[in-house]
Amino acid sequence: MGQPTPATDDGWWRSAVIYQVYVRSFADGDGDGTGDLAGVRARLPYLAELGVDALWFTPWYRSPMKDGGYDVADYRAIDPAFGTLAEAEKLIAEARERGIRTIVDIVPNHVSAQHPWFRAALAGGPGRELFHFRPGRGEHGELPPNDWQSEFGGPAWTRLPDGDWYLHLFAPEQPDLNWAHPAVRQEHEDILRFWFERGVAGVRVDSAALLAKDPELPDVTDGRAPHPYVDRDELHDVYRAWRAVADEYGAVFVGEVWLPDTERFARYLRPDELHTAFNFSFLTCPWDADRLRTSIDDTLAEHAPVGAPATWVLCNHDVTRTVTRYGRADTGFDFATKAFGTPTDLALGTRRARAAALLSLALPGAVYVYQGEELGLPEADIPLDRIEDPMHARSGGTDPGRDGCRVPLPWAAGEPHAGFGGEPWLPQPDGWAAYAADRQAEDPGSMLSLYRAAIRLRPEFGDGPLTWLPAPDGVLAFTRADALCVVNLADTPVDLPAHTELLLHSGPLDTAGRLPGDTAVWLRA
Repeated sequence: MGQPTPATDDGWWRSAVIYQVYVRSFADGDGDGTGDLAGVRARLPYLAELGVDALWFTPWYRSPMKDGGYDVADYRAIDPAFGTLAEAEKLIAEARERGIRTIVDIVPNHVSAQHPWFRAALAGGPGRELFHFRPGRGEHGELPPNDWQSEFGGPAWTRLPDGDWYLHLFAPEQPDLNWAHPAVRQEHEDILRFWFERGVAGVRVDSAALLAKDPELPDVTDGRAPHPYVDRDELHDVYRAWRAVADEYGAVFVGEVWLPDTERFARYLRPDELHTAFNFSFLTCPWDADRLRTSIDDTLAEHAPVGAPATWVLCNHDVTRTVTRYGRADTGFDFATKAFGTPTDLALGTRRARAAALLSLALPGAVYVYQGEELGLPEADIPLDRIEDPMHARSGGTDPGRDGCRVPLPWAAGEPHAGFGGEPWLPQPDGWAAYAADRQAEDPGSMLSLYRAAIRLRPEFGDGPLTWLPAPDGVLAFTRADALCVVNLADTPVDLPAHTELLLHSGPLDTAGRLPGDTAVWLRA
């Protein structure tokens, strides 16, 4: 077992570049077509050269994989498809030797239907109080206990042969835990300690605002406040207890907190709760200067009262990839349908994604990079018979699901399956090898080279505040420390502000030295 992280905190997480690893699609070390820990270990030199400070691993635990690993059967075991606990410990230690910390994913709202607790509950033994079992409504209990809907579509309840129903805010294979029960709280604190003692530096908290439920389980449509399962006040006691555990190890949290109310959102980031939370406002913002500036200003303002750093995210394992999203005429993101209605212009999307990379990496706070983002990968079209994401099936086929952003990475242009390993569990599109990391590493104008240079130069912006500069319509310009960032989202070129050195650009300047549209530049003042 690795050594526990010392109980000190140097604030690394306040300005870190954190790389998200979706293990199943990162790199296949044993040739079976599924990414694994051996594949990640083999690619640590690549990640170190990229310059990231930490790796966030989506769930790597034992799981039936009914929801990409977010249906956890055992938090203290690595899924055999990925490797072993011993390999995970080696990976954590080897990454740390290269200056890269590890963040693991915890899914506290629910477990897998194969979890020992739920299996015992179904078998008639003790333990049903650890979940939400209820009789149905209607003359014969044939109707769900309330009107709650699953995040994946359809009722949030499934009926058992004995007539009772159980709650699942996600898939039926993911029963919700009862966070009013002390055993649930104790188990998760023990899980945190288990991973912190193995050298993990932080934890990402999935669906962090959904854990607590109104004990009466009322209908959502009855309009009562607070909401029966979103952002309930009793949640904060949970995270205060977690923070006390994390502080013993100098570990940190990042929460997946989806809340439109900025004041309610900031409560999760108070000094005795979570350290950071994902910035979904920025991720979902269209390619529009005014709306991006508003998102940036609002983000910084909502974090300021609690002294928490902002985070900046362009894509992740749940949303359409940046190149594809920015290449559509309507660049806003509809989480309900994932539909835009316009064809994708990949050349346009790539230009904008390059500019967005420089924008996000220049902002104050931490930045998350989803695997393949640094390669400029587009969203892939998955054949209907190969889609595995339950969102597709639960929606009756109207939702394409999230597999299009989870296609295994291309590593080597001249190797079978673009160097991923065995035949990938999701099919790689034709031409995928053109994005291969080895090819991009040799091209100074590639997306990979841009990310490497930007991460290396990012310290030029220091750790101070952002100051907006006067700029034409459609242009964002700000300074931090002695560096300037200018992003032209307009159609026409603009003159650069006064500067002493051009540090980096997302695309070439025009012949008059002006910044073209959909292009960003970093300057030294």
